[in-house]
Amino acid sequence: MEAQLVPQEWREHGPGQDRDVGVKKRRRAENGVQPGTEAQEETLMMELSRLVQEQVQGSSWWELRGKDCAILGLAFVALAPGFLLLRSSSLLLFSLGLLLLGVSHAAITVKGAHLSSHSSLTRTPLLNRIWAVFFIEVCGAFSADAGVQAHIKMHHAHTNVLGLGDSSTWKVPGLSRSLYLFIAPLAVPVITPLVALAQLKHQPLLSSLRTLLMVSLGLWSHFWILVHVSEFGSTLSALGCMFVTRNFFSLPYIHVNIFQHIGLSMFSPEQRPKRIYQMSHGVLNLPRNLLLDWTFGHSLISCHIEHHLFPKLSDNMCLKVKPIVSRFLALKSLPYQQDSYLSRLRLFFDQYQELMVLAPPITELVGIQ
Repeated sequence: MEAQLVPQEWREHGPGQDRDVGVKKRRRAENGVQPGTEAQEETLMMELSRLVQEQVQGSSWWELRGKDCAILGLAFVALAPGFLLLRSSSLLLFSLGLLLLGVSHAAITVKGAHLSSHSSLTRTPLLNRIWAVFFIEVCGAFSADAGVQAHIKMHHAHTNVLGLGDSSTWKVPGLSRSLYLFIAPLAVPVITPLVALAQLKHQPLLSSLRTLLMVSLGLWSHFWILVHVSEFGSTLSALGCMFVTRNFFSLPYIHVNIFQHIGLSMFSPEQRPKRIYQMSHGVLNLPRNLLLDWTFGHSLISCHIEHHLFPKLSDNMCLKVKPIVSRFLALKSLPYQQDSYLSRLRLFFDQYQELMVLAPPITELVGIQ
């Protein structure tokens, strides 16, 4: 994979660099901005942001946050019948309990963690921080600080920029394609808390102690409920149930994280494009999917482009502004990349060596055109 060649007019200008007046005039002419108008200095991203902001300002609380909070609330409500159904001797009812717990756990640990890390659940920064610790550490058994650092400060800030936000952390070159795509993701419930422990050495002492306490509290609470409410008779059976219910969506979780960025345009740090070019070329949307929309959220499935352009919008608002974004990019002759889940799965299965194994170290790619 090579770094994408970035036209001069796409590039970000570093500190101390003079902006080329001719490039600015050319860009305005290409965007249909006439000299002497109030929009003369407006960039594409500013123009799109204004359109989206108008939609946001005209939306109710229910549209802005309520609908997503209600979905998370339903996930918590479903936990009670899920745990109680595990007491049943009926295979059908027991399986229904597993299903309820698996779907609810995915919604809480993926959708809830994602929205709270982006401060999309409430306007209050402190409450968003509390929710992030709860969803990521207590429910998801991972470090909130490490999650925010990797996702918000690296992946979003440097999407598809080589060596920074290029999704290379998801690559495991030593695994075969079948093992990586269909077997290894099942180890996610075990790997996640182990990675969280490894991250503690990079965090301040108080933050590390909090993470250790919250992760332990979440895992122990889950185990305790299975033993005392669901009436599992042995430690092994309770741990097995924890493993199964936390694994329901491990396969699509790994797939979604690689499908929507790897294999698309990548950029070197020296030639990173303007935000709207970066996201339109380096992010892909998957089709609507009722189950994944509910558990992962629109911003991770069918509105990933919108999410990367406007990361603080809730899942529902990403869906609401989706027509605006797609029309705007088409009007400006920018790509709006979409592909089906099965198509991406076939691509990664057929080109696994090229996309996930044979790609040279990032340091060899930077600057190569």
